[in-house]
Amino acid sequence: MGSEPGADLGRVIAIANRKGGVGKTTTAINLGAALASQEAQTLILDCDPQANTTAGLGFSRDPSRRSIYHAFMAGVPMASLILKCDPEALSLLPSDKDLVGATLELVDRPNREHVLSEALGPIRDQYTFILLDCPPALDLLTLNALVAADSVLIPVQCEYFALEGVSELLDTLIRIRRTHNPKLAIEGILLTMFDDRTNLSRQVRDDLQDFFGDQVFRTSIPRNVRLAEAPSHGKPITLYDPQCRGAESYIQLAQEIMNHDQKSVGARA
Repeated sequence: MGSEPGADLGRVIAIANRKGGVGKTTTAINLGAALASQEAQTLILDCDPQANTTAGLGFSRDPSRRSIYHAFMAGVPMASLILKCDPEALSLLPSDKDLVGATLELVDRPNREHVLSEALGPIRDQYTFILLDCPPALDLLTLNALVAADSVLIPVQCEYFALEGVSELLDTLIRIRRTHNPKLAIEGILLTMFDDRTNLSRQVRDDLQDFFGDQVFRTSIPRNVRLAEAPSHGKPITLYDPQCRGAESYIQLAQEIMNHDQKSVGARA
């Protein structure tokens, strides 16, 4: 699992799955907050026009606020768009509904798949981790995120047809490696809404582990009421209810990713 960007650059992880409702936004918010709680400078880019990550971190919709759309389409430096969050080491580049237009406006742009990668360049060395919350579609926004990323984290809900969404995304990753980003790695496959009391959850876990082996994270994210409540309060779970199982799981996931990152650095040294 994982990737090996330059030692001075932040690790860019796209959180992607074509299927909706698998926990992408929940993971972006709570993994970001968990990494920040471990004192890793972390930036979340809300690349989804629905702007649920922006709202889930406590920023209400504001038509006057500049967003990632302005970085994409007007060349506004990302550094001027970033909002500080809680915990202190967490930052957000917000989204809004205008981003819907970017998928159309980018079509005729030269080098259209690399717009996000180029915009990220000047700020990459300011963060340890940069998380890209992708929309539930393999559109130009998601393509930009995958071209900009070092690796992709794939949340998978424990349900029938879970493997279907993963297989489609992996086909896309292979094409992107061939054409735009040969170093794109799989950060890991994350089981979400996992309930070990049900045969279905256990079967999905076993199928994924049989198929993908150690590319499946050891940590899984449980079904958890407090985790579902937290976004409506504009807080990550580590602040809303740090003792609940959901918070503990995201802290474990952050540690798993950070431990792998340290091993990668050691291997390069």
